Amino acid sequence: MPIKGQVLENPLTGDVFEFLETAKDTNGECVTVKASIKSKGKLVPNHYHVLQDESFEVISGNLTVWLMGKLQIVSAGEKITLYKNIPHNHYNQADETVVYIHRTSPALDFDYFLENLIGFYADRKSKNAKADKIQELVTLKYMDSKAFLADMPLGAQKFLMNVVGPLARMFGYRAFYKKYTGIEK
Repeated sequence: MPIKGQVLENPLTGDVFEFLETAKDTNGECVTVKASIKSKGKLVPNHYHVLQDESFEVISGNLTVWLMGKLQIVSAGEKITLYKNIPHNHYNQADETVVYIHRTSPALDFDYFLENLIGFYADRKSKNAKADKIQELVTLKYMDSKAFLADMPLGAQKFLMNVVGPLARMFGYRAFYKKYTGIEK
């Protein structure tokens, strides 16, 4: 279960995430994380959120933002908001660490998602920002923080999520694993 002050570290990359506010702390209003990203490249696939906005305030370094097919750099002292239903991604593309404050609103289960993602990295189940497609479909199907992949037709995703998701759960796949988050979903 995510708690304020909890630090998650990706043992493969050294990327660090510290919970400044969890869903519980804000009565579901938001999740706020301080991220220090050393690794270069995407941590998750291009995507969009159906119900949530994300904002980023860069403390040091440069954050690369992919927004509707275009790249932009957000530098130290700058802020950007990525609104729901707009395809996006954010990552470090520089040789230096980027440090930023990441706020997701409303919170829904984003803090559990982050714990689960770092748990996968720790167990070496995810390489180069890619969980296997079956895991991605199960996660997308059962998360409250509803999101979709930006690079796959929506109809195909919904079909696959609704067919593969329930079948995969019969074989032990979950959106969140108790081992990483304290809950199973």
